[in-house]
Amino acid sequence: MNFLEIQFALRGRTLPADHGYALYSAVKQLLQRSEESMNFDFTDLPTDVRLCSIAGVPDKDGMIYLHRGSRMRLRCPAEQVQVWYRLMQNQVLDVKGHLIRLIQPRLMLLQPSHILKSRLVTFKLESIDHAEVPYYFLESCRKGLERLEINAQALIDSTPDGDLARRTLKVKDRFILGYGVVVEGLSDEDSLKLQWHGLGGRQHFGCGWFYAPKEGLDAA
Repeated sequence: MNFLEIQFALRGRTLPADHGYALYSAVKQLLQRSEESMNFDFTDLPTDVRLCSIAGVPDKDGMIYLHRGSRMRLRCPAEQVQVWYRLMQNQVLDVKGHLIRLIQPRLMLLQPSHILKSRLVTFKLESIDHAEVPYYFLESCRKGLERLEINAQALIDSTPDGDLARRTLKVKDRFILGYGVVVEGLSDEDSLKLQWHGLGGRQHFGCGWFYAPKEGLDAA
């Protein structure tokens, strides 16, 4: 299957730092009130559409400030591009009371990279407070790569301070535990496969979105 990424420049000032679920909800509301969704026969994001959280400058109080490089990014099958392009262009999304307008959309092909990163990958783990959670998390990454027939090594990323990149995602009233992940030793084919399929769950909320490290999406 061929797929593309649509990137929208943004007009707006701020977003919650943890906005993955809220961004998904805003896009879902747009679908539900749009006539385009009737032509596509869905009012929720299909399983083969991925959203990325939006990068910005954190203020350490749970907010990020948008900058000129901030983008709303969506990956979808190539045959869906025209619908998403028309549906979202120039629309205003209400993300927990923060308004952003999607402008100047552009299309891009994903490029292979031997190393890919994801800011947050989540799996359903038995016990999130257990001392061996990193072990079980990496086991889940390994099994996920095996299911995709990807031969590469997954590692838990670190923060600039040298700590494990342990992060959470708020979904309604629940906090979901995950980690930043680096995958190394990818072939060109496997790199594109991982960028398309992602890893772990909650991919409509920005989790499991992989990118080349040079893109620098960790600003959020």
